[in-house]
Amino acid sequence: MKFSSQEEYGLRCLLQLARKGKGASMTIAEISEAEGLSQAYVAKLLRLLRINGFVESARGQEGGYMLSRDMHSIVLIDVLGALGGQFYKPGFCDHYVGTGNICTHTFSCSIRPLWSRVQTAIDSVLGATTLADLLTGEHDAQQHTLTPPEEHISLSSQ
Repeated sequence: MKFSSQEEYGLRCLLQLARKGKGASMTIAEISEAEGLSQAYVAKLLRLLRINGFVESARGQEGGYMLSRDMHSIVLIDVLGALGGQFYKPGFCDHYVGTGNICTHTFSCSIRPLWSRVQTAIDSVLGATTLADLLTGEHDAQQHTLTPPEEHISLSSQ
């Protein structure tokens, strides 16, 4: 399973802005240099994040990009959804039909429930993690994301 570079780098750009603090801004050039990404790519990522309401931009001498809301209210499931979407979506199987018009396992599939449970587990972790949680440091963030919320769904129990 992979997450796209767009999801990874978009999240990293958002973290750069969160590290600056509330109301502070960064230019595309500053984020580009801090993350080792091209300015064009950072501009593309920030555009996606702006369209989806995570950042806002300001022009002028003190201009740049800043978080549009408190980092405690920015939930990772929303950010990654805006940058790339889910790992498993309804209709996923429509893309893997083999040589036929429909999958030969449409009515009896043992793999589809697995992908659905994996997506539920991913959603559980991402839905319980905010941008602020990631700023607590790698060790603390790892502990937070590895401790699922009460409604955790076991992969082996379904």
